[in-house]
Amino acid sequence: MTDDWRLLCSQEDLRYLVADSAGLNDASVQSEWAKRRLVWVPHETHGFVSASVLQERGDELLVELQDTGKTLTVSKDDVQKMNPPKFDKVADMADLTCLNEASVLHNLKARYYSGMIYTYSGLFCVVINPYKKLPIYTEKIVELYKGKKRHEVPPHVFAITDTAYRSMLQDREDQSILCTGESGAGKTENTKKVIQYLAYVAGASRTTKVSTSHGSLQHPAKGELEQQLLQANPILEAFGNAKTVKNDNSSRFGKFIRINFDMSGFICSANIESYLLEKSRANRQAKDERSFHIFYQFLHGTTAEEKRTFLLNNVNQYRFLANGNISLPGVDDAQEFHSTIHSMRIMNFLDDEISAILRVVSAVLHFGNMEFIQEKKSDQAILPDDTVVQKICHLLGLAVTELAKALLRPRIKVGRDYVHKAQSKEQAEFSVEAISKACYERMFKWLVNRINKSLDRTKRQSSSFIGILDIAGFEIFELNSFEQLCINYTNEKLQQLFNHTMFVLEQEEYQREGIEWQFIDFGLDLQPTIDLIEKPMGILSLLDEECWFPKATDKSYTEKLKANHSKHPKFIIPEFKAASDFALVHYAGRVDYLAEQWLMKNMDPLNENVVALLQNSSDPFVVNIWKDAEFAGIGVTEGNETAFGIRTKKGMFRTVSQLYKEQLSRLMATLRNCTPHFVRCIIPNYEKKTGKIDSPLVLEQLRCNGVLEGIRICRQGFPNRIPFQEFRQRYEILTPNVISKGFMDGKEAVKKMIESLELEPNLFRIGQSKIFFRAGVLAQLEEERDLRLTDLIINFQANCRGLLARRNYQKRVQQYNAIRVIQRNGLAYLKLRHWQWWRLFTKVKPLLQVTNQEEKLLHKEEELRQVKDVLQRQDVEVKDMEKKLQLLTDEKTVLAEQLQAEAEACAEAEEMRVRLLQRTQELQDHLTEMESRLEEEEDRYEKICEERRRLTQNIHDLENQLEDEEATRQKLLLEKVQVDSKLKRIEESYAALEDAHTKLQKEKKAIEERCAESSSRLNEEEDKAKYLARLKAKYEMQISELEETLNKERQLRQELEKAKRKLEAEVMDLKEQVSEKSIQMDEMQQQLTRRDEEMAQALSRVDEETASKLTMNKQIRELESQLAETAEDLESEKVLRAKADKQKRDLAEELETLKTELEESHDHSHIQQELRTKREEELAQLKKTLEEETSVREQLIHDTKQKYLIQIESLTDLLEQTKKAKQQTEKSKAILESENSELSNDLLNAHTARQEADKRRKAAEAQLSEMSARFADMEKSKNDAQKIAEEAEQKLSVVAKSQSTLEKQLVELQESLQDETRLKLGLQTKLRQLESDFASVRDQKEELEEAKQNSQKQVQLLQTQLNEMKKKNEEVSVELLEDVKKKAQKEVEAVKKALIDVEAERNRMERSKKKIQEELEDAQLELSNLRSSHREMEKKQRRFDQLLAEERNRMGQMSAERDGVAQELRERETKILSLNNDLQAVQDQLADSERQRRALQVELDEIVSSTDTYGKNVHELEKAKRALEDELATVRTQMAEVEDNLQINEDVRLRLEVNLQALKAEFERNAQLKDGDNEEKRKQLNNRIRDLEEELENERTHKNSAVNSKRNLEQQIRELEMQVDSSNRYKEDMTKQLKKATVQVKELQRELEEARQGRDDIAALMRDIEKRCRCAESEITILQSQLDAAVSARKQAETERDDLSEQLSSLNAKGSISAEDRRRLEDRIRALEEELDDELTNSELANDRHRKLLIQVEQLTSDLSSERSNSQKLDMERELLERNIRDLRAKLNEAEAYMKSKTKTLTTMYEAKVADLENKISAEARRRIALTRALKKSEKRLVDMSMKLEEERRQQEQVKEETEAMHNRLKLMKKRMAENDEETDRILQRSRKFQREVEELHEVNESLTKEISHFRGRMRQVVH
Repeated sequence: MTDDWRLLCSQEDLRYLVADSAGLNDASVQSEWAKRRLVWVPHETHGFVSASVLQERGDELLVELQDTGKTLTVSKDDVQKMNPPKFDKVADMADLTCLNEASVLHNLKARYYSGMIYTYSGLFCVVINPYKKLPIYTEKIVELYKGKKRHEVPPHVFAITDTAYRSMLQDREDQSILCTGESGAGKTENTKKVIQYLAYVAGASRTTKVSTSHGSLQHPAKGELEQQLLQANPILEAFGNAKTVKNDNSSRFGKFIRINFDMSGFICSANIESYLLEKSRANRQAKDERSFHIFYQFLHGTTAEEKRTFLLNNVNQYRFLANGNISLPGVDDAQEFHSTIHSMRIMNFLDDEISAILRVVSAVLHFGNMEFIQEKKSDQAILPDDTVVQKICHLLGLAVTELAKALLRPRIKVGRDYVHKAQSKEQAEFSVEAISKACYERMFKWLVNRINKSLDRTKRQSSSFIGILDIAGFEIFELNSFEQLCINYTNEKLQQLFNHTMFVLEQEEYQREGIEWQFIDFGLDLQPTIDLIEKPMGILSLLDEECWFPKATDKSYTEKLKANHSKHPKFIIPEFKAASDFALVHYAGRVDYLAEQWLMKNMDPLNENVVALLQNSSDPFVVNIWKDAEFAGIGVTEGNETAFGIRTKKGMFRTVSQLYKEQLSRLMATLRNCTPHFVRCIIPNYEKKTGKIDSPLVLEQLRCNGVLEGIRICRQGFPNRIPFQEFRQRYEILTPNVISKGFMDGKEAVKKMIESLELEPNLFRIGQSKIFFRAGVLAQLEEERDLRLTDLIINFQANCRGLLARRNYQKRVQQYNAIRVIQRNGLAYLKLRHWQWWRLFTKVKPLLQVTNQEEKLLHKEEELRQVKDVLQRQDVEVKDMEKKLQLLTDEKTVLAEQLQAEAEACAEAEEMRVRLLQRTQELQDHLTEMESRLEEEEDRYEKICEERRRLTQNIHDLENQLEDEEATRQKLLLEKVQVDSKLKRIEESYAALEDAHTKLQKEKKAIEERCAESSSRLNEEEDKAKYLARLKAKYEMQISELEETLNKERQLRQELEKAKRKLEAEVMDLKEQVSEKSIQMDEMQQQLTRRDEEMAQALSRVDEETASKLTMNKQIRELESQLAETAEDLESEKVLRAKADKQKRDLAEELETLKTELEESHDHSHIQQELRTKREEELAQLKKTLEEETSVREQLIHDTKQKYLIQIESLTDLLEQTKKAKQQTEKSKAILESENSELSNDLLNAHTARQEADKRRKAAEAQLSEMSARFADMEKSKNDAQKIAEEAEQKLSVVAKSQSTLEKQLVELQESLQDETRLKLGLQTKLRQLESDFASVRDQKEELEEAKQNSQKQVQLLQTQLNEMKKKNEEVSVELLEDVKKKAQKEVEAVKKALIDVEAERNRMERSKKKIQEELEDAQLELSNLRSSHREMEKKQRRFDQLLAEERNRMGQMSAERDGVAQELRERETKILSLNNDLQAVQDQLADSERQRRALQVELDEIVSSTDTYGKNVHELEKAKRALEDELATVRTQMAEVEDNLQINEDVRLRLEVNLQALKAEFERNAQLKDGDNEEKRKQLNNRIRDLEEELENERTHKNSAVNSKRNLEQQIRELEMQVDSSNRYKEDMTKQLKKATVQVKELQRELEEARQGRDDIAALMRDIEKRCRCAESEITILQSQLDAAVSARKQAETERDDLSEQLSSLNAKGSISAEDRRRLEDRIRALEEELDDELTNSELANDRHRKLLIQVEQLTSDLSSERSNSQKLDMERELLERNIRDLRAKLNEAEAYMKSKTKTLTTMYEAKVADLENKISAEARRRIALTRALKKSEKRLVDMSMKLEEERRQQEQVKEETEAMHNRLKLMKKRMAENDEETDRILQRSRKFQREVEELHEVNESLTKEISHFRGRMRQVVH
């Protein structure tokens, strides 16, 4: 921001615009802020409060509040960073380093408390209502902002306005300024300031003056456009503004002010468009609110006489002013009334118009005082007192009886008759309120039109405009009505426009131009709410629909809303006890609406009888405002079914919502075509208090308005863009000789210019047609361009001045030469005047001509007599000629008058001919354009027809494919029947097998019982041998019986095996059939996908057809608009024809007067005859051309009509065909889907039946195998029992292992099954579901077979276990396994909990990652700023190098001159002493500096040796830097003293030179006078010269000693700089330590990567953190390199400075430098010192950034350490789990070994319990297997069912969406067809009207030609 503008205003003027930055940039303040580690902490009432971080506790921080000193523990995610103090009160919030809500709120609050209400927020301006008047709108302030760029002046609405104005002039594009915000935020006031600024800057008159007291412009010249524009606002505010709860001057209507400008940028006209006046406020107001201001102004501001004239009462006597006399603070209603009347007079309102307006206002007030009462025996209302009616009728010019009759017994139509209907009291009161509201609304609309008429200036052509929008702000009351819905709907659309412009269009343009950009979704789309309000079946659409339904009420309307939109996310149904009917979620929050009297407000019905009276009033003003009234009547008849008898008047009636939607759509279209400039108004509090900010309220408005997102996209994006050609034209001056003279592509030229400008690639992007810049770059280019233009203009002015000086010099030279000539002649005269011969010559010369004088006199007298005679004759002739001339002049005047009259008539006729020719040419051009458009339409129609043919062909193909699918479906049905029959047979065989199985099971149980008995008996026999001997025979008999049963069992087993083989064969057949079916299903699915694709293509084609139809409709509408223009032209032609008729009548009267004169004249002129014939020929030709044009036009109209009819018919046929085809395809699709679902269900049933059959079969087989195995084992002898027991022990371990492996396999199979189900959910086709079902069946079969084999093995093993030891071992093993399993489950649960904790940690880290990303964006922005500043420094360095080279060249030249001058120096005696004194002083100063250097050296040593923090080192370095600066200051003072001494020496040198010249002159004179003394004097002079040379040599030695001492001083300075370098090296060591820390971080990262897979997410997060660390390190290294570069640049600058100072001192010592060169060198040294200071400041900034990055690195390392500790904890837990598992395994092994050692000893103990436990184990095993199988099946079925349900739900939703879309498209097509029909009818009507008007014009033309020919004949007769 430049400081030139500060000179225009005083400090008091800038108090409320510019922040006081004193102390903000102080290093101590910055360091104090850094030490305290301040952050922002959320607060309930203050939004955010500042706090200092005391301690970090992992994810939480311990902070201390700065205001209260209270300590809190908050989460890191809730804390927001604080900006350094130098960013306090920053003008543009896009410049903030840390961009967050807290920083934005703090900046706004700080500026607001300082009186600065305006703040930039990226591309737009934020203004907070101050609730008081500020002196920032005066004339000085306007002049301050006039013509300034935005970045050059403080934030202000004037700056936004000036930007829009300059953009309009530069780009020739329309602009708009949108003041948005809630009610009471200050939109209206800012709108007035915008108009004030434009009127001042762009006013055509400059006599305007500004009132500094009120801040508004006052113009002394009455009637000027600019003054009228300013005075329009007070009028509209008086009639349209009112006091509400939130705002004392709330706009209760919307307005769009369009200010038009001409080509030169001056205001040429203006127009105001109003929106939705809240007319209900004229009847009733809420508590503590007022009606419109004009009522109170009118009642308080009128005199007693005016009160009697307008029949006024007191304020409290009007019922419509319900709240009485409410006054506004600081507002005088009487004074405001006089201001309103004054403004109306400035707007050129007539007194009659003002009086008529006030009469209507008074009548509206009196309407509210009408009182009706109800008759006791009827519903008729009566008027007991007609005093009020008489007043109303007097004011409005009505009849009293007629008005009372119209209100009490209106005349309505019943059938074909009219009757008078009795009105009740409520109906009469409603009618009065409706008519009063309508009167006020129509008066307001007339007022707006009258203002527009005053502001219209049609003489000056408009080039472009600036639109200012002031809409009623967003309103949220406790209960909101229809008016609030319309207002909030408008604000929603405007906010959507803002979001779309700022976020969507901006990014779309990036993508359209091919710029690398990642689309950012800011989540600010408001379209759902807008669609809910305005779309078909929306809130307004349903309201319109209910208005036309019979017996509709507000309740039915709300029920419809809830039924249609109850599931909409933006529609809320309130609680049961709530007073509101529904609620909407707007961008500003939830708004509750009460739908009371919405139908009535939307229809706005009026009493037809009262309207008719008003239309026939005696007052012309009342008649004017009620003419062409369009309204709905309120008459209710017996045969009318509606609630309030709606009958429309004056054409098609439209509801209030429809009219408002049309107005709003036009407004949005206008705004989209303009370049918007947004002013976001913020309301600080609802109490209207000055200097108070409600932080939560302001934060909510900032969030809703998208302020943060706007700033972010401004910072990340490229807000400035300019086309290639314009960029080249505007900025080519900065890159001369870069672009060649010939042709070059714009893009290539821009690339070359950018390369020459040396811009950073990150600062711009080159698109396809434009070049884009980041914020601030274009402003920098503008500044460079201004500087270059300034240089060029200065050079141009210098050349001009040089040219003028040379011309003046030449003139002076000529004058000098002339003076020399005159002097030479004068000298010659002075020499000759005393010469005797010259005197004689001058005396004799006159006497030589005396002798001839007498003859000459006689001759002259004779000539005089002759001349007198001639003169007398000429006088007589002149008198005769004068008489003749008088006669001729009289005749000439008469003829001139006649010719003038004829010329005027001819000119008028010629003008008429020219106008007709122009009109015919325009019509011809219009016809050619129409023909071209018709040709285009024909081409499009042909394309549509071709597309239609393609669609029909596609439909035919689809039908054929559907037939094929139907055939395949029939085949599948037949196959399904066959499969069903086979399944039935299988079930029957299965039932038989099941019966046999039950029999075998019974026998098995019996055998088992017998075995048990035999075992018990065998034990008894072992104890009692005798008893066993007796029972031996019995047992042998039992064995034989068992053998017989065994043989039977073997036979049954053989039979079952045969049946099994048959079943397996059948299963194989079924598998083959299923595979075939699956192949067929694949083919069907492919066909279905192809059908779906073809359907999608067909739908897309239908959409394309609809789109093409839309374009055709658009073109038709354009044609209609053109026809409307032609109709307007015809109207203008009618006006011209009326003028021609008038002229015709005047010419006829003139012809009658000329008839008498024509009869008297008989002379005829051949010229007039030729003119008459020529004009007659021209008129005949014109007539012929007009006839031809009319015939051609008629033919064209007929052709276009036929084409449109044919086109519409074809389109209707095409739509019908597509509709039928679509219906057919939908039907076929539905049939196929139903068939497909049936097939899938059948197939699923078949699969389930097959699974059950397989299960039963396998169970039977398992039982048979078990029985056979047991019987085989029983045949073995008892002698092998011991061997079998040992084998059983071995096999037991195998069984345990196999059991564990089986359990693992089950778990793996369950996991694989879950994975498969997840994969199946992603699939959308039914065929793959069938395949997955088949695969699952096959897997189940394999698992069952494996389980069967394992069970058979287990049964065989268990059959051999005859002792109790086996049982014991099994129990122990089972218990151990169960214990292990439980422990493992516990460990798994612990791991799951740990994983949950890890997931929570990951989420927390994700939040912190987002926060860090935001901080990284800020750091990147800061880095880009550093890079740009670094590039600027490099540019400055290059320029410095160039200047240094030039200076060195100059120094070389000056050294040469010095050598030449040194030879002429002589006497230097007095200088030696002064130089010695100076040297002594310098040496003393050097000693002081040496002592200071030693002290600094000690301090630097302490700095190097100290091990404190980096911030302390920086502080010490800053102290050293300040000491060095002090030392430099002392050196500069020494140099100044040396320069003073040099100046003294220079004076001495000059004196010596003068003395030397004098000596030389004296020497020459003496040489001329005394040749003899030359030799002696020459010797003396030579001696003198030798003495002087010796003195000069002595002086040189002294100078060399001084130079040496200075070099020593410079050496000391360099040593100090080396010490600074050592401190910088220490800084580098710190960075190396940081690198080592990063290496350690990498090692820790590698350790973390070696962790198990469960830590992958945390490892990824750690890698992200490491990337950030590396980015920080790279930034640190970059900053270090920049710092080193700055230090090197500083060193180089210091060395150059020292060289220059050394050269300067040497030159001064020699005394050969001139004063001008010395001043130039001094300036150069000062510039170098300034650059050195800049480098030092940059190094300080780099140090600050380095410190910040170190802090970030520390934070990252702390995060890394916490993550590392977490990972170590997890690793320890993992190791603990592994150790537990190892211990458990060791225990298991020990238990197994123990069991093996104890097996033999316990064998005999447990033989008796083997059989019983054996049975229990087998039963338990079977039960477990059955449970696992059932669990698997249930899980699979559950997954399958969920998949099917999800798929069916998706399909249903898809079908529903498709049907709804098709229905909507059909409705849209029907609606468009109806619109096309209406449009064609309108076109035909207009064409007929156009044809009739053309015929009338022809007739008028023919009559005019006849009259003109007749008139010309008469004129010729007059002339002849």
